[in-house]
Amino acid sequence: MSWPRQLLAAVAFLATGVIFLPESFGSKSDGQIPTKLATYLRLVHLLSFSTALGTALWVTFVAVVVMVLNLPRHLFGNLRSKLFPASFILVGICCAISAGSFGYLHPWKSSSTAEKFQLGLLLSSFAFNLSNLLLFGPMTIEMMKKRHKVERELCIGEEIGWSKNTEVAMVNTKLAAVNRKFRMIHGVACLHPWLMSSSLPPYLCIHGIWLLIISIN
Repeated sequence: MSWPRQLLAAVAFLATGVIFLPESFGSKSDGQIPTKLATYLRLVHLLSFSTALGTALWVTFVAVVVMVLNLPRHLFGNLRSKLFPASFILVGICCAISAGSFGYLHPWKSSSTAEKFQLGLLLSSFAFNLSNLLLFGPMTIEMMKKRHKVERELCIGEEIGWSKNTEVAMVNTKLAAVNRKFRMIHGVACLHPWLMSSSLPPYLCIHGIWLLIISIN
């Protein structure tokens, strides 16, 4: 296990302890926390959440689109096999820190329904991200390497776009079979970043509305 994964595991375990056993870390069940500490925790929560959201949106909706439109397919695949695990680790660490700080500021026992729902969105984002890092991401990379091997044997894969692969797959059953398996696994793997990205913006909206209501009251 590389040190970034070890860091992610450590932060995740710490965040889990803070969320489910906040009293062990000095948090009071009534939610009363010293003002200075609360300010620092809110800052940590804001920075970690914004980093997670920005990274997820950039990698999912900007970096991938730019790479697929401008890089040869094999180069794009190899680059993405390095970029995605790194982004999953960063987003996972940030989601864990964000959820942990939120759980410390708002202990589960004394939290309102809105606060519990917000924490649930953060935890779901972390879960989707972790499943891609540990399960679907490695499966996709392994299948991608198998397809690259088949394509190299057919002298394709160095072009930009999928047209050459589609043409050859129409007459080559081996490539067609590999394509079907890759698309199935890749489809599931792509769904999880979308689910993760779709969990963070609702949290931002709900949290903003919640803060607005509190300020008005």
